[in-house]
Amino acid sequence: MRRIQHFIDGELRAGTSGRSSDVYNPATGEVQAQVDLASVAEVDQAVVSASAAAVEWAESSLTQRTQIMFRFRELLAGRVDELARIISSEHGKVISDAAGEVARGLENVEFACGIAHHLKGEINEQVSAGIEVYSLRQPLGVVAGITPFNFPAMVPSWMFATAIACGNAFICKPSERDPSASMLIAEWFIEAGLPPGVFSVVNGDKVAVDALIDHEDVAAISFVGSTPIASYVYNRGTAMGKRVQALGGAKNHMLVLPDADIDMAADAAVSAAYGSAGERCMAISALIAVGSVADELVEAISTRIPGIKVGAGDEPDAEMGPLITEEHCARVAGYVERAQEAGAVAVVDGSQADVPKNGFFYGPTLLDDVTPEMECYRDEIFGPVLVVVRVETFREAIDLINSNPFGNGTAIFTRDGGAARQFQHEVQVGMVGINVPIPVPVAYHSFGGWKSSLFGDTHMYGPEGVRFYTRAKAVTARWPDPSSSQIDLGFPRNN
Repeated sequence: MRRIQHFIDGELRAGTSGRSSDVYNPATGEVQAQVDLASVAEVDQAVVSASAAAVEWAESSLTQRTQIMFRFRELLAGRVDELARIISSEHGKVISDAAGEVARGLENVEFACGIAHHLKGEINEQVSAGIEVYSLRQPLGVVAGITPFNFPAMVPSWMFATAIACGNAFICKPSERDPSASMLIAEWFIEAGLPPGVFSVVNGDKVAVDALIDHEDVAAISFVGSTPIASYVYNRGTAMGKRVQALGGAKNHMLVLPDADIDMAADAAVSAAYGSAGERCMAISALIAVGSVADELVEAISTRIPGIKVGAGDEPDAEMGPLITEEHCARVAGYVERAQEAGAVAVVDGSQADVPKNGFFYGPTLLDDVTPEMECYRDEIFGPVLVVVRVETFREAIDLINSNPFGNGTAIFTRDGGAARQFQHEVQVGMVGINVPIPVPVAYHSFGGWKSSLFGDTHMYGPEGVRFYTRAKAVTARWPDPSSSQIDLGFPRNN
């Protein structure tokens, strides 16, 4: 049985805790590896190594950091297929989807290659006679990222690329369900010339998470996952005096107005709801149909669903793979069953789909006549389930979205520019798509939601990522003629 270890101080490190967890192939339901789960002592070893490395790395030149990031970028770009196959085998998503994930992660590495520009300070000359003031940004030291199972390469890259380029040492705690992507990335960083200890991987469960949060030498924590855990990480981390950015769950709405192009809206809804089996924090899981558009739109979506090929990720024609675990598959099925008991109409029932018998598969599901009180609308199901809520007016639709506790992503489909502008202005959501179903910002913007989808005040990657992984320092300087020096006990004033 393959054993997945830790990556500490630039090398593989076997676990010593005596604890491990099974890593499945979701397409077959079989255990394919065991991952070591770190103890508090092992987390401490990683932090000690990172702390030593962080001192020298912070003193490295921007030229050196940029050159290493460029070399890593070339290695990653040349090995997309290799990484995508590893992701597919442990997560279950189809290889084309996994390759797309790696490509989006690569964008963050490319952003980090321009770190010399992003770390430029500002200067004001002659703020007073012979005095200048300038600002600069310096790294925090050791920072950690706790990442989810659904994007085992992309989400870590949201964190490590900027953190390392800014001069920090980074410790990744990936999901124990699919940890191999982070391990490969760590090895490739060493190959690119990154000094040992600057990037580490500690595999583990809650023990490792708490140890990272509580460690006095870890300056900041980045997290992506469910809202309850995001809240836990944020509250525990900030209580320890750390910087924390914690991204939580979502219930992303797609609003369709009567003037929308039905075919375009239906294609977008199917793509955004069922891609990666719905295991995306930006998946569309609730469709709001306004007025007369509902019947035609539901019909258009339902006729497209049978064309989705569900299968193992490495099958050439597969478009949607399995869910991550057997337990999660049963959880999704339970939501669909209870939704029908509550009065929702299963236009397409995933439990009746023709899917592989082995593995953790569940077919695409479309639920109509869903009301906001139903569990299937309130909760983040995180599976291939799209619920349709019918409303009469545009105003009702906006109010419904704004009343939801989540505020991660949303989209509107319309030909009306005025309605689109009103929507983007009034909707209380962090990322908005206009005729774009999954509005994930490019790497030179920043990713993050509002309300219960974000804990902390800093979004992930891009310009806000640079600010999160550095701290500002303002310097006031004067180089006077020594002969002009004198004592002045008054409060400093600018002349």
